[in-house]
Amino acid sequence: MLQKGMAERIGYARVSTQDQDLSLQLDALKRFGCVQIYEEKASDKWADRPELTNCLTALRTGDTLVVWRMDRLGRSLKDLVDIVTSLEAKGIHFMSLTEKIETGTATGKLMLHVFASMAEFERNLISERTRAGLAAARARGRVGGRKPSLTSKDIEHARLLLRNPNVTVTEVAERFGVTRQTIYRQVGVVRVLGSAEELFE
Repeated sequence: MLQKGMAERIGYARVSTQDQDLSLQLDALKRFGCVQIYEEKASDKWADRPELTNCLTALRTGDTLVVWRMDRLGRSLKDLVDIVTSLEAKGIHFMSLTEKIETGTATGKLMLHVFASMAEFERNLISERTRAGLAAARARGRVGGRKPSLTSKDIEHARLLLRNPNVTVTEVAERFGVTRQTIYRQVGVVRVLGSAEELFE
């Protein structure tokens, strides 16, 4: 057992569903000498990971965060790099047993830089594809954003309804299942508001 105040190896184990077993990860982390292991059962995509938060809070300068495999820690390559880079800035090392990556070594630090470059490349690639897609859409006469809530036929019908001074914008919006703002924006309401109700819309 490490003495109090000495650097420790702290493990983090995660599976994606409640019926998955953590035993394989826990056994590997214990064999590696982790004095404390945080266990999580949460999807890597959207679920909150409170145990990871607790684990990161518990780490101190000189400690090593140990995982069985890199994808147990990060939701994505960028997420992984961000977490590990943040730890390194605090003097905390990272170790992945399966990939045999340890940032406390020169080789491990080099691998971290490689992963950071890959994450940056991934972000640039996604951004480039997004820009290309928007440019292609504009070339075809389309613009980004959500499709209009009303069809051209709906807009024509709404305008006809609004010619009647007894018909309010609220009534027209409810008829088409949209908001008043949509009616104002897409139908182009320009008539003088004819009722007390419309004055407060």
